Amino acid sequence: MPPKNKCIPNRLWLHRKRMGYTQKEVAKQLGLRSTSIISRWEKGEALPSCINLLKLSLLYKTLVNDFYRDLSKDLAKELFPKE
Repeated sequence: MPPKNKCIPNRLWLHRKRMGYTQKEVAKQLGLRSTSIISRWEKGEALPSCINLLKLSLLYKTLVNDFYRDLSKDLAKELFPKE
């Protein structure tokens, strides 16, 4: 797991762009008042809640795991080092 002061790599921006949404449209769909949190999620400065991750996966038509593919691979190596 990356240190707390490091950004967490993700593919949120990529999935949003693939679907053709703006941050403003996503914020509205999620019931958020501004785009600032969307921006922070995409930069890896903050993590979406479980509920918002599920909403994003539905909105972007992808699996939650796809958002954090690289992090998931690193964590799998830590959990299952011999595989």
